[in-house]
Amino acid sequence: MASSPVSDSRTDQTYLMVASPHAGRKGSSEHYRPKIISTVGQRPAVLVSASVTYVGNNEIYAFGGFDQYTDEVYNHVLRLNLDTRQWNLVDNYGDIPGVRMGHSASLWQGDKVLIFGGENEHRAYLADVIIFDLKTAHWTQPEIFGTPPRNRARHSATIYDDKLFIVGGLCGIENSTILDDFCFLDLKTWTWSRTWRFVARFDHTSWVWGNRLWVFGGLTEGMERVSDIWWLDLKQSLMVSGQMSIGRRRSPLSKHSRPHYPQAPPPTSGGSGYAANSSSVQVAQASQQTARRLPMAPGSISSVSFVSGPNIPSPSLGMHFHAYSSGCLLNFVTPAVTGALETNLCALELDTMRWQKLADGKDLFSPGYRWHYCTLNEEGTHAWLLGTSTEAQSNNGAGGGGPGEYLSDVLSVDLRKLGLLGNSMVYDPVNEGANLPLEDLSSSGPLAGIGADLARMFDRSPESGSGADFVVTGQKEDDDSELGDEESIHRSEGASPSRPIYVHRLILEARWPHFARMIAAQMAEFHTKKLHIPEPYSVVRAFLLYLYTDRITEIGDHGPTLDDVAGMLVMANIYDVPRLRLLCRNRLGRELDIEHAAVIWERAGIASEEWLQRRAARFCMVHWGRIVRTAGFLNLKRTAMMELCQEIDAEGRVIGADELEAVGGLGGARIGGSVSREQRYLRNGSTGQDEDEEDESMDL
Repeated sequence: MASSPVSDSRTDQTYLMVASPHAGRKGSSEHYRPKIISTVGQRPAVLVSASVTYVGNNEIYAFGGFDQYTDEVYNHVLRLNLDTRQWNLVDNYGDIPGVRMGHSASLWQGDKVLIFGGENEHRAYLADVIIFDLKTAHWTQPEIFGTPPRNRARHSATIYDDKLFIVGGLCGIENSTILDDFCFLDLKTWTWSRTWRFVARFDHTSWVWGNRLWVFGGLTEGMERVSDIWWLDLKQSLMVSGQMSIGRRRSPLSKHSRPHYPQAPPPTSGGSGYAANSSSVQVAQASQQTARRLPMAPGSISSVSFVSGPNIPSPSLGMHFHAYSSGCLLNFVTPAVTGALETNLCALELDTMRWQKLADGKDLFSPGYRWHYCTLNEEGTHAWLLGTSTEAQSNNGAGGGGPGEYLSDVLSVDLRKLGLLGNSMVYDPVNEGANLPLEDLSSSGPLAGIGADLARMFDRSPESGSGADFVVTGQKEDDDSELGDEESIHRSEGASPSRPIYVHRLILEARWPHFARMIAAQMAEFHTKKLHIPEPYSVVRAFLLYLYTDRITEIGDHGPTLDDVAGMLVMANIYDVPRLRLLCRNRLGRELDIEHAAVIWERAGIASEEWLQRRAARFCMVHWGRIVRTAGFLNLKRTAMMELCQEIDAEGRVIGADELEAVGGLGGARIGGSVSREQRYLRNGSTGQDEDEEDESMDL
C-alpha cells in the first residue's frame, strides 16, 4: 500500500496511509460453508458406541464399536488421513484389548490414546486402562494403584492437568444401573483417587474449565434426555484426594496381578468385512468398588436447568453432539432419523450462562447426510463430523455392503469462522488477571508478563521518558459524521488529523507486518517518523493499543468499546492482521446488542465477515423497532441503511407489538426461517418472555 504526501500547504510533514474506499474494502473471501469430504479405503461401518478421536496431523482414529446389523463387537483400529481422504486398518501390537463398545478414548501427550472401560461382546462391563501409542501402534497396560472405580460403559472421560476424570455411565450385570459418581486417575503416579457422588448420567459430555468439572446432557434413569448443566469445584476435591493417596495399594487390575481368562473363540468376520484382532478377548475382573452409598464430593456442586428461549436447543429434537471449546459448550443439532427438523449450532457461554446461536443448520449441514460422530482438535478450533449419505444408505439397505453403511463422509467445520477463539486464546476466569489472554498469564507464553508492562508505556510523550520515537494520527472523530457516501469514500483527501498518539517504532515493526514492510522500504514515514491513518481516532488508538497488549477487552473505564472493535475489524481486514480479526469477530459476536447491532452489521460487511454480518442482520430484524431508533442506525450511510432494510425476507412485513404478543412472538424470530416464533414457543413449552428480555430463561 503506497503512501503519499499531503498538500504542500501542510507544514507538519505528516504522510497519509491511503485507505481503500468503502466500496473496495470487501475482500475476495466467499461465504463460508463447511466442506464435506468423501473418503475411500477401508471405511468403518456405522458402528454404535465406537470411539472417534482426532489425534493431530490431520488424522482421525476410530476404535471398537458395535454393528447393529450383525451384532458384532469389534476391536479394530482404523486411521483416516484427512489429506489423502483414505481409511486404513492399522496393524497393532502388544497387549491388544478385547472387543468393546461404550468405552472412552482420550488423546494424551499428543501421541497416545487412553482407553477406559466399556463393555464386551458378553455385555460384561469393564474398568481397565489401556494405552495405544500412535507412533509405534503398540498397546500397553500400565500398572495401576489404588482402588479402581466400578466397571462401566457409556460414561464420559476427559484429561486435564495429567488427570483422567471419569464421570457417570452404566454398570450392572442383570439390570443396568446409572452411576452418579466421579473419580480421576493420576497419570503421573497411575493412582486412582477415591470415588465421590456427583450426578447420575450416561451418554453425557464432561470437561474441565476454570478449575471446575462440568457435565452436560445425557440420559437420566427415566431414559429422558436432559439439557441441564452441572459443575463441581475441583479445588477441594483434588486437595482431599491428594491427602488420601499417600498410601498406595496395588489394584487388582495391574498387569502383574491380572487374572487369567480362557481363550475366546475364534472371531468371525462381521458386516464391516473385518475380522477381530488376534489377541484374546479379555474380561476385566470386577472392580472392588462396592455399590454402597458414596459420599458427596467435597467441592461445591451447582447446576442450571434451562427452561426456554429462542436459542436453547431442545434435547428431544434432532441428533445432538456436545463438545467444549473456547470457554463454551458447543451443541451441534444435526438431522435425526425421523426426518428434516430444525438444525443449528448453538454455544453456551460458561462465564455468562447465555445461549447463542452461531449458525443455522442450512449454513452447516447439507441435505442428504446423517452424522454419527463428532470430534474436535485439542485447540478447539476445528470440528469433524463423521457420517454417511442417506441416499446411498436407502439405496443399499441394511447389509447391502454399499457405501451407505459406512462412515464414508466427513464434515469439516472451522470454528474460528463462526467466532470461536480456540482454547489457547480464551480468558482464564480462575486467575486474578481474568481479562488477560491466556498466553499473557503463562510463564511459557510468547507474551508472558510483557503486555501489562508495555501498556504503561503506550501513548506517552517522549518528554515523559517513555522512549516513544514515532507519532501516529487518526481522523478527527467529528470529521465524517456529516459526510455523504461519495464524500466518505474520499475522506482521506484533505483529512484533518487527530491529536498525536506516541508509539515506539520497534514495537510496531515487530507486531505489525504492514508497518514493518513500509519501514523496510524506507518510505516517507521512515524519514518523518509520522504516520496518518484515515480512520477514526478512537479506532486507530485501540488498534495501536492492541499491538502493545495483544488484547481488545475493556480495562475498567479504558479500552476499546464495541464501536472501536467494529472499526478494528475493518482495519484488521485492510492490513491483514488475522489474529486481531479473530479477536474482533469473537467479541462482536458475543456482545452483540441493540445499540451497536447496526454498526456491527455495517463493519462486518466492509470486512467481508459474512457470518458476523448475517448474525447482526438477524438480530436487527428481531429487534427492528428498537434498532431503528439507535444512534448507530441513524448514523449509517444512506446506501448501508437501504441494504440493511433489504435483509428482511422478500415476503416479510412489520407487525405491531400487540399482534406479535397475540401469537406469542415477542422476544425474537428468524429471518426467512421456516419455523415461526409461535411454533418455537409451542415447541419449547414457553409461556412468553418480557419484551425487554434478551437472554434465555433458566432455573437455578
